[in-house]
Amino acid sequence: MADGETVARYWGSVLRRGPDDCWWWTGGLTDTGHGTFRAGSHTTATSRVIPAHLFGYRLAHGVGALAGGLVVRHRCDEPPCQNPAHWLAGTRGDNNRDAAIRRRLAGHALADVRGAAGRARAVQAAIAAADPEHLDAAVAAAVAAGNPAGTYQDALF
Repeated sequence: MADGETVARYWGSVLRRGPDDCWWWTGGLTDTGHGTFRAGSHTTATSRVIPAHLFGYRLAHGVGALAGGLVVRHRCDEPPCQNPAHWLAGTRGDNNRDAAIRRRLAGHALADVRGAAGRARAVQAAIAAADPEHLDAAVAAAVAAGNPAGTYQDALF
């Protein structure tokens, strides 16, 4: 966390938007749509790949912020989201209950027909192709494409 180059690389892969909006990860993705990040350095033998939101959570709250057995949950249910305001600590059970409750909501991230990884890749492609002045519209269109029967709401709280 103290390595400025690693922190700069992390933020270089985050599309920061408004304080209530999702901040999209533009780097590598897992098959569940979560960001992947190489923390540390090869030259100092501290390099390892971790979930991007775990790095971000520790950056925002401190290295020891997650007690044993806790995970980082996304209030927005967008696995690639890097907005610290959208994260909270909880158990895997809490995370699974969140998903079970919200996965059938029309227009919700968990109801996307492409799945979480497909949705994340579509948003990344839209960000890469968009004119910087139209990023929000491009993201909204990419998200809406996976929920044809519902509407997209960027922030659920």
